[in-house]
Amino acid sequence: MWHSYYDDTLIEGSGPGRIDIDHLVPLAEAHDSGAYGWTTEKRRRYANDLGAEVSLIAVSARSNRQKSDQDPTTWMPIPSVHCRYLGEWVATKKRWGLAVDPAEREALLRFAADCPDTTLAYEPAP
Repeated sequence: MWHSYYDDTLIEGSGPGRIDIDHLVPLAEAHDSGAYGWTTEKRRRYANDLGAEVSLIAVSARSNRQKSDQDPTTWMPIPSVHCRYLGEWVATKKRWGLAVDPAEREALLRFAADCPDTTLAYEPAP
């Protein structure tokens, strides 16, 4: 059984179309945030990052399709996990040295106002 925290859904089994492994910060977002200048090897390491448990997460296929390649300016999971999601988003961006654009920064600050106890924990990517 899998728990998709984006939408608080329990998923039994792992058949096609039920569960996806999501890049918390989508590949397209990473590209737009600075990964375009990385070597092929570094992009590969990012796409397959098993060194941080928040980089790749199991979520319902439905929630992953809704999220697609959006950032917090246009998509957020259910309200009860906003703080977790924001903390993991920022930690992933910091881990990989990815930039935050002005609209994204505004959204992060707006949502983070409700998250005074959220702690960021990350190790820089190898």
